[in-house]
Amino acid sequence: MLIPIPFALGLPQGSEWFWIVLVIILLFGAKKLPELARSIGRSLGEFSRAKDEFEKEVKHAVEEGDKKDSSKKTS
Repeated sequence: MLIPIPFALGLPQGSEWFWIVLVIILLFGAKKLPELARSIGRSLGEFSRAKDEFEKEVKHAVEEGDKKDSSKKTS
């Protein structure tokens, strides 16, 4: 029997999100939430850019390796 991924990873389901949001509001306060959301958004954007740059580097390295291999085979 296959276990759905959210259950396998222990991710929150249903009403658990309500309690998580409530605790966050209590910890940070309603005034700090927009600032917190902005900083999380910036962090995610920066992470996404770094991930894209890393993928480009890996792809470029693989393409260069393929070119070197093909030039060795033809020589």
